[in-house]
Amino acid sequence: MTFSKTISDSISYSKSVESRLKVQHLPQYKPKAASSAGSDVVKGLTHIPKYLSPHYLYDDRGSELFEEICELPEYYVTRTETSILKDCAEEIAHITGACELIELGSGSSTKTRILLDAYQKLGLPLHYLPIDVSAGILEATARQLLVDYPALKVHALAGTYEQALGELERSELPTRMIGFIGSSLGNLTPEQCEDFLSHITAGLQLGEYFLLGVDLQKPKHILEAAYNDSAGVTADFNLNVLDHLNRRFEGNFDRTKFEHWTFYNETKHQIESYLRSLETQTAELSALNLKLNFEKGETIHTEISRKFDINGVQELLKTKGLVTQKVWTDENEWFALILSKLT
Repeated sequence: MTFSKTISDSISYSKSVESRLKVQHLPQYKPKAASSAGSDVVKGLTHIPKYLSPHYLYDDRGSELFEEICELPEYYVTRTETSILKDCAEEIAHITGACELIELGSGSSTKTRILLDAYQKLGLPLHYLPIDVSAGILEATARQLLVDYPALKVHALAGTYEQALGELERSELPTRMIGFIGSSLGNLTPEQCEDFLSHITAGLQLGEYFLLGVDLQKPKHILEAAYNDSAGVTADFNLNVLDHLNRRFEGNFDRTKFEHWTFYNETKHQIESYLRSLETQTAELSALNLKLNFEKGETIHTEISRKFDINGVQELLKTKGLVTQKVWTDENEWFALILSKLT
């Protein structure tokens, strides 16, 4: 093959990728517009006790660290769900038929490939709408998927779940399935779950599908090890939220003056994660005109991860008109995938 032929093929293939890719930055997440956000940061950090929305954990660096967490030996969640998905992906594809796949919190879309492979194996068209607040990993992943799946079309949306679900266009395919896998439902309080599921049903037409991954209740020692790994990656992930705030809002948080603190609340069936101040200190977020005082031992609540009962989740879905079609779980019943349909 001549050099000019190689260049020509490369250009042609690049054009093919571009023709199948649409990247949409939703208003709050357009480049250089992030500073228009921040009201939730002010509200959370001036509250007693202090807290932050967990989506601030997921800047580009945070997303990279979370991908590392998913590979840790203590973090059973990803490998357990992946194993279940490998076993049931073809069955899901058979149930839904030709289906537009929408994924909330898509990250690197690693598990989504299992579903794409299943639909591709059945000769069904591939349409994928990944949604993530991390625009960098969103676009990089979309481009790699388009290289690996020549028949795939991708419409990537950079923004929050609520924003993106409100922007969905009518599907070109007979139906669609919104996927919320990876146990992310556990990051929402019961009240937030109610609101979130209302957004899900608003984004679906009657007869369309919702695929939900939920982490199930299990012994405390297994859970606490998963969220406080021996390599310290989860600690780095949690502390990175301070770097994210510094960058977005012109801050001067010193992460060396905070520590990662997490534990399992057995009464509420949830992991609770905090940043705890190691000393009396002050910090500022200049872009928000916000000055903060911390006492030694004072915390910022950054995340919860609730653990569920399968029957309880199905009942909750049913109250929103989402009727369970099938449940898949592992032999230990540590994790479950629930496919429901809006009726």
